[in-house]
Amino acid sequence: MAGSKEIRIKIKSVQNTRKITKAMEMVAASKMRKAQERMRATRPYGDKIRKVASHLAQAHPEYRHPFLVRREQVQNVGVVVVTSDKGLCGGLNTNLLRLVTQSMKQWEDGGARPQAVAIGNKGLGFLQRMGVPVVSQLVYLGDTPHLERLIGPLKVMLDLYVEGKVDAVYLAYNRFVNTMKQEPVVEALLPLPNKLLEGETRQEAAAWDYIYEPDPRIVVDELMVRYAEALIYQAVAENIASEQSARMVAMKAASDNAGNVIDELQLIYNKSRQAAITKELSEIVGGAAAV
Repeated sequence: MAGSKEIRIKIKSVQNTRKITKAMEMVAASKMRKAQERMRATRPYGDKIRKVASHLAQAHPEYRHPFLVRREQVQNVGVVVVTSDKGLCGGLNTNLLRLVTQSMKQWEDGGARPQAVAIGNKGLGFLQRMGVPVVSQLVYLGDTPHLERLIGPLKVMLDLYVEGKVDAVYLAYNRFVNTMKQEPVVEALLPLPNKLLEGETRQEAAAWDYIYEPDPRIVVDELMVRYAEALIYQAVAENIASEQSARMVAMKAASDNAGNVIDELQLIYNKSRQAAITKELSEIVGGAAAV
């Protein structure tokens, strides 16, 4: 059994660790509320622009944007991987990167070569270790996403798609469900998914058409770029909310586990101290009896 001094040192060390995890839990809880408000504010805009873009894809305008044209053969696949810059958030990044790995394996089995845009330090390190070509990156985004910083890395992938060097683009991020659950998803970004809108019949969905002012090319080009930017921004906002929620839960679990370890060490320390006292008393009694 370890000595009393060693046990006291261990108890003090675990107590210091619990102070750190408790402080991180409180900070994450404070950031989580702001991140959730920001994420919920982006959802209505993201849903609306999805519907508008879907209507436009099912219409028959004079001009067809490259984002609306589906390639017959997919040889190169681009994926925008959104992860956190820091760890200590449970299995959030691990679950997402595992799903990305499975998707890449399916693309490679189908004869497509993946390349990626990394948003977040964890995803960048993972892609580099996997040997996946990273065409652009953005790390240390902070707690508040800014669209002007996201446009640069995103534009690299969009330009590759327009030039025909990438045939499909996917978006990988953690979708916020609630404080205890975050769902990793890999969804199609480009070309525009040709799914019928929910709640509309096939006839209603095919009846959409528009009058364009001043010119179809200008309107459609601007709308498609805004569509991609809005979905990327929403994905980053969802991932930040998921990160803070997962970190709060992970740090609470760590604080609780540290408390259990302290209780066990305290019990061992008390037993060790009691054994030492009993030994001393036995030696005193034995010495008195010998005299």
